[in-house]
Amino acid sequence: MSSEEDSFDDLNYLLGNMGIEILFAIDKGAKDIETIKLFSGLPIACIKGRIPVLFDLNLIKKYNLEYYITEKGKKYKDHLTKNIEKTKER
Repeated sequence: MSSEEDSFDDLNYLLGNMGIEILFAIDKGAKDIETIKLFSGLPIACIKGRIPVLFDLNLIKKYNLEYYITEKGKKYKDHLTKNIEKTKER
C-alpha cells in the first residue's frame, strides 16, 4: 500500500461516516449547509461540526459562500469509490 493510500485510510477514521457523507454531498453539488443536509440526510448540527474538519484536512474549500471539493478531496473520494467497488466485487 502506498503512503497516500495509508493517509487516505487515516482520513476514514478522522472523518467517520458523517464526514464522508458530507464530502460526497459536496461532490454531488451541494454548495451550502442546507443542500448538504438535503443530499446527505444528516442533521445541520452534525454538518456544522464536520465542516471545519474537512477544511482543516484540505478536502473542501469555500468560495463565495459556497463549498467545493478540493483536488485532495477528489483523490480521496476516488479512493473511497474504488474501495467500495472492490468490496462489491467480492
